[in-house]
Amino acid sequence: MKLFTNKKKLQKEIKNINNISFVPTMGALHKGHESLIKKSVKESNKTIVSIFVNPKQFENKKDFNSYPKTYKNDIKILKKLKVNYLYKPSYSDIYNFRTKNKIFVDKFSKKLCGQHRKGHFKGVINVVNRLIEIIKPKKILLGKKDFQQLYLIKKHIEKNRLNIKVVPCKTIRDKNFIAYSSRLRKLNRYQNLNLIKIIKVLRNYKNNLICKKTRYNFNKIKRDLLYAGAKKVDYIELIDLKTLKKPKRNVYNLFFAFYIGKVRFIDNF
Repeated sequence: MKLFTNKKKLQKEIKNINNISFVPTMGALHKGHESLIKKSVKESNKTIVSIFVNPKQFENKKDFNSYPKTYKNDIKILKKLKVNYLYKPSYSDIYNFRTKNKIFVDKFSKKLCGQHRKGHFKGVINVVNRLIEIIKPKKILLGKKDFQQLYLIKKHIEKNRLNIKVVPCKTIRDKNFIAYSSRLRKLNRYQNLNLIKIIKVLRNYKNNLICKKTRYNFNKIKRDLLYAGAKKVDYIELIDLKTLKKPKRNVYNLFFAFYIGKVRFIDNF
């Protein structure tokens, strides 16, 4: 595996390589990342993974500064997975050039996390756009856990008519149905037990909705999550993945965001 911290050196290295796949990350790699990378390595000529904690997508400076950093372990994982290139840029390497593509933020950005994290998705799309302008991949692999982010990046790519295929990848979960996340590292044992209880409540809630044993009631399910150990609940919504609206049929995902202590979790299933 070759490590690059300078975009010009990376671009020189990959200039004549076709079928490059790209997996953007903020590091603190886990089994969810590993699943994306394995798929990329298996299906593509070359795989590039980036590690860059993007300050422009954090509202809170403390949240940015406390984001988990496990660089040495990340390197071990990437080497084991036989990644071809790691791009670990500095802030200036990412932001010191003018982009060709115009940033497009679809109206879906105003829902779900967009209602609670002002400017977050603009920051995400900005950095992903800069990374794909540097790398020029044929594919970009993104996890379905961050469905809203995945959708918005895809719309940005389509709007700019970029020849990049967005590959949605399934969410990887542990035995308690908890989606792997870098933020799990920030929980203590007691908080982790609360997370298990909260996910169980949400799964039962969705099953009861599907079986028509209950009706959607935000205030009630919010109280249930607070009782199970959530400190704050941002949203719990039912969304049809095709229309991105409230479902008119019994096919939808339950989207939610909540806090345990100072740690924010999002997921959908």
